[in-house]
Amino acid sequence: MDDHRLPVLVGVGQVRANRTRSVAEAREPLALILEALDAAAADAGAPELLTSADAIYTVRVASWAYDELSAVVADGVEATPKHRVDSPIGGQWPIRLLDQAASRIASGESSVALLVGGEAAASAAALLKAGVDPVADLGWSAHPGGPAPIDAADLGSPAMQAAGLLLPTRVYPLYENRLQADLGLTPAENADWSARLYSDLSAIAATNPIAWNTEALSPAEVGTVTAKNRLVSEPYPLSMNALPFVDQAAAVIVTSLAAARAAGIPAEKVVHIRAAAGVDDVGDVLARPKLGRSTALAEALTGALDRASVSAAELDLVDIYSCFPIVPKLAGLALGLPRDAVLSVTGGHSSFGGPLNSYSLHALARAVERIRSGDRLALVHANGGFLTYQHVVVLGSSAVAYASGPVQARTGGLPVVDAAQLGDVDVVVETATVEHGRDGAPAQAFVVVSTEDGVRAAVATARGDAAAAAAWSLDALPPGATTHVGRRARLNLGILEAR
Repeated sequence: MDDHRLPVLVGVGQVRANRTRSVAEAREPLALILEALDAAAADAGAPELLTSADAIYTVRVASWAYDELSAVVADGVEATPKHRVDSPIGGQWPIRLLDQAASRIASGESSVALLVGGEAAASAAALLKAGVDPVADLGWSAHPGGPAPIDAADLGSPAMQAAGLLLPTRVYPLYENRLQADLGLTPAENADWSARLYSDLSAIAATNPIAWNTEALSPAEVGTVTAKNRLVSEPYPLSMNALPFVDQAAAVIVTSLAAARAAGIPAEKVVHIRAAAGVDDVGDVLARPKLGRSTALAEALTGALDRASVSAAELDLVDIYSCFPIVPKLAGLALGLPRDAVLSVTGGHSSFGGPLNSYSLHALARAVERIRSGDRLALVHANGGFLTYQHVVVLGSSAVAYASGPVQARTGGLPVVDAAQLGDVDVVVETATVEHGRDGAPAQAFVVVSTEDGVRAAVATARGDAAAAAAWSLDALPPGATTHVGRRARLNLGILEAR
């Protein structure tokens, strides 16, 4: 093997800032990112790697907009990279960019790369509440500044948007409720599974010095609905939703093994990037044949393991993206792991914190620390969109030739129409969820249905019609039923009536 073509991780840095949400301590994401880079260079013991970087990759910052963050970062570390990449929105990008960086090293095009991301959503919210202008009053960047815009395409397909399925909090529960039905679980059994899963994640976060929430929660504390732990969309209370209002940043330094040795980095600090795989699902959730599984997620996991010549049983640690419980559940099922497996070394989005697109950078940093401490093999997964974009990397303690390939894209899918176009027709419920207001009452139901000939549609009850929404709640199941999935219903001019 050629040491110049073996990609390795040599430095990791993480920052947690302004946990008190103080105006006085508010710093923009760029400042946090540069601090994380300094920490990564200090971790590697080779600060010169920052200035010698020939490639810089940045994960999209959502809490503050930058025209070309990679150029600003390059100026900040006095580097002159030949290659720069600024990602669009999506939680898959930390691992997808790592794959790109490792592939360029494996091809001989690069020798030192920086990969960074960060958010200051907690500070941005605190400044807005206090009436403080981050640019005029604190000198935050103004090119362009302000929260980054969201492209309409990131909000789902036209059919999804027409039905109001444009928020993750409305879409992921649809998968959760379908999985519950497919596995034959009662709502209580499924809720207990989620509560135990996220209780375990909170215990991991309690040991992580970068975590936003550091209290280990019992399953009862996670799963019990209270005024502070209100239902968001069934079956998820607030404790099972990602926490985006955090100030966190992370950076990793990727080099060739030859460059690491030339910089004097000791062998015990070097973590090898063995293999990666990415798969993108059909963009329209309503068109996907299975709403209780993620084929793209399963294919990305198995693809990375196959390329690394590793089985799931050989992994010492697994870190799965956990914006909602359904993601680690589906990953665990795809990997053949027991339901009580703890699928994070970071702490999950609701306890560690969910710095939007850059969460998996923190997972990478923790995986590196664990391998340096004696573990041999790690798998880190990242998810973007509505279970749409999947990327997985396998890291190891020993040198192997890097294996990757192009991102695979799933195509096709079921026919989808606007519910109003179906007229008066009998349908079958595929899955459903009910969104609750801050007062705890049902506010709106979202139901995915299919016709006898396999056409899919999504129906939303009128916003604020509590009675119509409550009819699709898990609390309103018919006697003896454990799910709405499979129920017959009548759809007439976009209005759904259960039978």
